[in-house]
Order: sequence, then C-alpha cells, then structure tokens
Amino acid sequence: MRIPIAKSLFAWDQLEDSPSIHTIREFLASVADATLLRGLREHRGKGRNDYPVHVLWGVVLLTIALRHPTFEGCMAELRRNDQLRLLIGITDEDGVPPKWSLSRFLQVLGTEPHLPHLEECLNTMIQRLGVAVPDFGKDLAGDSSTLNARPAPGSPRVPADDGTKIELDEHGLPHPAGGRKEYTDDDGKVQKVLEWFGYKFHLLVDVKHEVIVAARLTSTKTADCDALPDLVAQAQANLPAGRMETLAYDKACDTQAAHQLLHDAEIKPVIQIRQLWKNQTEQMLPGHGAESNVVHDEQGTLYCYDTTSQPIVKHRMSYVGHEPAKGTLKYRCPAMHEGWSCPMSAVCNAGKTYGKTVRVPQEIDLRRFPALPRGTLKFERMYNGRTSVERVNSRMKMFWGSDDGTITGAPRFFGFMHALLIVHVAFATVLASAPRHDGTLSKASLSVNSPEIL
Repeated sequence: MRIPIAKSLFAWDQLEDSPSIHTIREFLASVADATLLRGLREHRGKGRNDYPVHVLWGVVLLTIALRHPTFEGCMAELRRNDQLRLLIGITDEDGVPPKWSLSRFLQVLGTEPHLPHLEECLNTMIQRLGVAVPDFGKDLAGDSSTLNARPAPGSPRVPADDGTKIELDEHGLPHPAGGRKEYTDDDGKVQKVLEWFGYKFHLLVDVKHEVIVAARLTSTKTADCDALPDLVAQAQANLPAGRMETLAYDKACDTQAAHQLLHDAEIKPVIQIRQLWKNQTEQMLPGHGAESNVVHDEQGTLYCYDTTSQPIVKHRMSYVGHEPAKGTLKYRCPAMHEGWSCPMSAVCNAGKTYGKTVRVPQEIDLRRFPALPRGTLKFERMYNGRTSVERVNSRMKMFWGSDDGTITGAPRFFGFMHALLIVHVAFATVLASAPRHDGTLSKASLSVNSPEIL
C-alpha cells in the first residue's frame, strides 16, 4: 500500500477494498495478541489440537478484515488461496477449520479470562499509537450506536419498554435486549422512533484521525451518560497524561454529573445543552444586583443591556478567555473590545481602561458555564468534530459488518465485537506506517518532445 504524501496520517479513504497479501501480512503483524494467545493455549491444555488457537484467531481476524459476511465465506477463500492460508499458519487445505470449531472458539473468546485479554490487546495497540502520534487523542468526540444481535436459545427476551432492567447471563454479560430511541425537534415533539434488538456501542474517537480511543459494549438500557465515566477512564489510561483537551458529545451527556466528571479531569466539554427553561429566556447573572445590566441565557451566553437608548438594546458580551486558576470565564464590554460606540459606555466603562469586565465563576453551574462557552465560534467548530465518530460508526457497520446481526449469544457477540475493534486499530496502524510517495500522477507527459506524442 502506497499513500500519496498529501494524505493525512490515517488515510482511511486509501484503505484497500480487497487488501493485498502484503497489507494483510502487515495487518496481522500489528495485532498485539501475545497475551491472548498464551491464555487460549493454557485454556486448551493438553487436549486435541487439530486446529491451533492461532489459526482460529487468524480466521476471525481475516473474516472481518476481508469483509466476509460469514465465517464460511472466509474459510472458502482460505481453501483456495494457499498464500492466505500460510499467513495464519495453515499449511494445507485440510488445516482449514470447520464452522463448528469457529463457533466454539467465539464462545470461549467472549468469556473470562479471554475477554479481558482482548481488551488488553486493544488498549495496548491504542497506547502504542498514543506514544507514536503526538496529537493523537487531543480532541475527542463521543457517541453511541445501535447494534443488532440474536439471543442464545433459552435466553430471556427483554423488550424495549421494560424500563432499565438488565438481564445478565452466567458469564456476567448482558443478554441482548430491545432498545428504543426517540428523536425530537426543538419543541420536544417526537419526529422519529428507532427500535432495535441487541446492544449499544459507546465510542470515544479522535476527531482528527478518526481512530477509536475508548469503547464500551453495553445493554440497550445503559444511558450514554452512565457509560461516560468508564470511557473517560479507559481513554486516560490509553493516552499520555494530560493529552485529552476537549470532548464533544450530544445532549445525551448534558448532565451535571458528566460536566463535573470532565471538569475534574481537566477536559473541556463540548456538549450542547438540553432546553429545560420553559417560559424563561434569560436570568440575572448570580451575584449581580438589580442595578446590574448583565444577564445570561440558558446556554450561558452573557449579554449586557444599553438602558440609555430607546428602545433598550441588548448586546452579546465579548468572551476573552477561560481562567483555569480562578475557575472563571472572563467577559468584557463588547463596544470597547470590538471598537464601536455605545451610548451606555459612559456609565459602564467610566474610569476603566479595558471597559467593563465580568468574571463568571464556573461553580455557579458547570452545565451552563463550561470552560469553552457555547456562544463562541470555537465551540461550534469543535462540536462539528462529532461527525468523526459518526463516520467511524458507519465504517464499523457498513465496512466491517458490526451490525449484521449474524452472531448468536452474548459471549460470541462480545468476542466478535472486540475482535472488530482490534481490526480497526490494526488497520489504523497499517495506514500510519504505510510509505508515502510524491511521484507524478501518471507516466504520460504533455511535452512536445514526449515519445508518447511523437
């Protein structure tokens, strides 16, 4: 795989639809699965070893990487492609495992202690990228997505309207359950209802590079804000200390607990606020008396009133920065800061070189006064970065088949999904290490001396 030098470090649009043998070899070499394979071999012990665990694990990885909808499709390709077989240690056609062997292997893969080993493999690969790429994990975006799954025979079928009840199997994994999600307009009216049966997928993704930094697979009954603490803890463990600066999320994480969590972690939240004020548009800023002309709206944006003009005019105050040491947001008179004339200036700015200055303590309300205020262009730009996690979700579903719904039972599904995450990070590693070139676009030349023209 050769990538043009002008492309980004993780050039996902250059990923081959049908990877070459060279690319597959690099992909398999980038998977940090030593601990996983050692644990699987110890679990097998001295029993029959017709199909070694590294072969079964290789089939799982190749099924996802080569975009086969079923394991049977991958095994059929292995039977007719001797070069591909050799990459995962199969010497002849008879060494290709049967379907039932893969089914049992997935069942083992999704249980203790192998599932934690899968998570360790994934985290190790993410940590490797965090050390190698200086800006990896600086700006993150989070979201959840639906995943379809099939219940194991005899497992309970929890409907979508059964509150927050989570049924666990004998391995401590949640059974697939019904999920329901409503999409509302600005007035709170339901415009669309999405129902599915399976799980929820929670991701934190690097905005610039579109690579997963943290992931959690949960029941459909788990709210986004409830999954956030585990995601943030996983991301902090996978990245160098202090690397995370911003985290963009939708209104699902607009809770006081979520903002407090990010505030304590010194991460700037980029979260749209839920509209909770019914018959109110603004309030006086706490700590300001009746003589003050400063108010704020529900989003925490500050305004000042010019009461000398008729009619009275409202202006948005100029945000000039966050003061972490003081825990305050600093605003100034918009007329003085932006250089225009205001009739109220003589009252507000008398004897002040920089004009009227207002400091808003964030402790008043962390939801309303985050470190990056919502009424700024930077907030809008950073919030638009949420499209990165949507593209990753789409890549997971449409490219690698996470939402095909062909896996039965919680252990098999959890094992398969963690393998899919590993495939994602492995291909990210391959893209980042692929050689770049700045050659010509083609061999043709427009010169009059060109032999092609002569």
